[in-house]
Amino acid sequence: MTLLDGKTSLRIAADIGGTFTDVACLTADGRLATCKLPSTPGDYGRAILDGILSISADLGVELGRFEQVLHASTIATNAILEGKGAVTALITTEGFRDVLELRRIRVPRLYEPLYQKPAPLVPRRRRYEIGERMGPRGAVLKGLDVAALRALAVQLGASEVTAIAVCFLHSHVNPAHEMQAAAILREMLPDRFLSISHEVLPEIREYERTSTTVVNAYIGPIVTDYLRKLQSRLIEHGVTGRLMMMQSSGGTLDLDRVIAKPATVVESGPAAGVVGAAKLGAHAGYHDLITFDMGGTTAKASLIERGRVSSTDEYEVGGGISLNSALAKGGGYALKLPVIDVSEVGAGGGSIVRIDRGGALKVGPQSAGASPGPACYGAGGTEPTVTDANVVLGYLNPKALAGGTVPIDSALSSAAITQIARPLGRDLFETAYGVHQLVNSTMMRAVKAVSVYRGRDPRDFTLFAFGGNGGIHAAALAFELGMRRVVVPPAAGVFSAVGLLLSDVEISETAAWLRPLAVDDAEALAACFEALEVKVRRQLSGEGQQGGEEGVSVRWRADVRYAGQGSELRVEVPRGPLTCDRISSIRAAFDQDHRRTYGHAQPDQRVDLVALRVVGTLPSRTVGVVRGSLRRTAAIATDRTAYFGAEHGHIATPVIDRSALSEALVRGPLIIEEYEGTTVVPPGVSAHRDPHDNIVLGLTNGV
Repeated sequence: MTLLDGKTSLRIAADIGGTFTDVACLTADGRLATCKLPSTPGDYGRAILDGILSISADLGVELGRFEQVLHASTIATNAILEGKGAVTALITTEGFRDVLELRRIRVPRLYEPLYQKPAPLVPRRRRYEIGERMGPRGAVLKGLDVAALRALAVQLGASEVTAIAVCFLHSHVNPAHEMQAAAILREMLPDRFLSISHEVLPEIREYERTSTTVVNAYIGPIVTDYLRKLQSRLIEHGVTGRLMMMQSSGGTLDLDRVIAKPATVVESGPAAGVVGAAKLGAHAGYHDLITFDMGGTTAKASLIERGRVSSTDEYEVGGGISLNSALAKGGGYALKLPVIDVSEVGAGGGSIVRIDRGGALKVGPQSAGASPGPACYGAGGTEPTVTDANVVLGYLNPKALAGGTVPIDSALSSAAITQIARPLGRDLFETAYGVHQLVNSTMMRAVKAVSVYRGRDPRDFTLFAFGGNGGIHAAALAFELGMRRVVVPPAAGVFSAVGLLLSDVEISETAAWLRPLAVDDAEALAACFEALEVKVRRQLSGEGQQGGEEGVSVRWRADVRYAGQGSELRVEVPRGPLTCDRISSIRAAFDQDHRRTYGHAQPDQRVDLVALRVVGTLPSRTVGVVRGSLRRTAAIATDRTAYFGAEHGHIATPVIDRSALSEALVRGPLIIEEYEGTTVVPPGVSAHRDPHDNIVLGLTNGV
């Protein structure tokens, strides 16, 4: 069936998850064509291509009509978590070989005196010192030892090293020695991946800058190889559109820019869904949101306040729960680059349920993944999972998911959950409901991490739920948090792919600026911002296929702290001449944010600026309105027995499609079943469909 004219160019997006790969395309009239299929570990590009071919057939268009292929992936994160990055060497200033070992004094487990920090990504035998020294103001105290560097390059050329990180002391102030070293290494080792600190992170803090530069090198060859192979595969099959990738900060970059700085895409997958939530939420009138993204392996949460996405650069990768906070450090590898403030826990549909040595029920973080998957998939998995519990409870279709493409065997789910119920001496349904409640409790940590731990009350926000399992657990989670409303958007099960389609091209530039915030310094401060803006606009103008600088928006930001503090908050800075009033407004905004985040402010304390940032965005030409999914399931008019705990017991629950839900309120229990996912409306919760095709759940739980 051809749904488009012969001229319209399209963008198509693919998001790889631990269990499923989601592909989506938005037509000119705002309808979504989607495809959900199991991920293909070991060759993730195969699932992406299969999804694109499926959507091409559904729309009746040639593959050449896709002018852009937008992508989000966990390839970079997985390389770090699994220790499968490149063999990396670090070249640093003489005397600073052990910065990666020393790290920071804070550790994440206060009452564990024998806690072992993660082993550095670069072992000591591959960390090399070179004679050179810059002063803290950029003065050359000792010239670069060129002869020693050339000798080291010969040594590295004969070794197994495939990536090299270079981080010299105070290079964020004066990068001359790093530039000289980079030129020599590129001349002598043209086939090695180079990561140079002043190009990756020109900011203060030696450990964070070194760690970020090393992470960039460690994942560089892996990301480069993956993206080049994916691009070749797509072109080979006729998908010639420009390959773009989501950054951790929420904007997209083209392939070459990502390869030059791969650390920017470590958290690309979670960022995409948050971007989509901010845009579609604002369009529907929901400006204060907590996003809840529950997939097959993890659950993620983020805060959107007054329509703006929260971001941070206090991030560590590889530390269990991803908690972007200056107050929780030491469990992973510091990555001081802008990321959307997403907190993540190992709780998803594929999370494995077990009984620990103390006899307590535990869920995750281990996952059945895409292969073999939950027991009910019939692909060889036998361990009980959250998905199996939801099948037993009647929340999920007992025969098939994703429009029949994923067969379900409910008997296998019952057998798996019985493995847990029997030793606990519990009923099958009571045990399955306990699993459901326990995983909700685990996911609550992620929601609180971006709200309560940031000084925000969840009750002031709407829960925006997506991911393959988000709609199943959202109402129960919102009830426990005292929240009044849940919104489940169209195509919620593939929503990160939808977020990619709504994302803008984004480029940022940073400069170190360790000076007090003062009117006397306003002219120099504005000049630095303007210089950064020129660089950003120049790079965006090179995005010719995006229409040059038309529609470009630029924002100035500053990292600010009280004098003597060790961490900063990011504050918006008015563009243009920084008058006395504007300097005062920066100070007032910082005091307000500090009070809201930490519970107090110090209006009489001196304020310092630490870094200046300019972010430029080029809006996509994709229609910004989603009118619903083209994959409507056949009309459903049936009931399914579902179990809602001891209070309500087993209830014959209507099962309908989203299109059957009207704007008039109906009361649960109700199950809304779609190709992309399922939404559970428990007893006592109201549901309706708003004019933007969102499912809206209303809760009245005493708030």
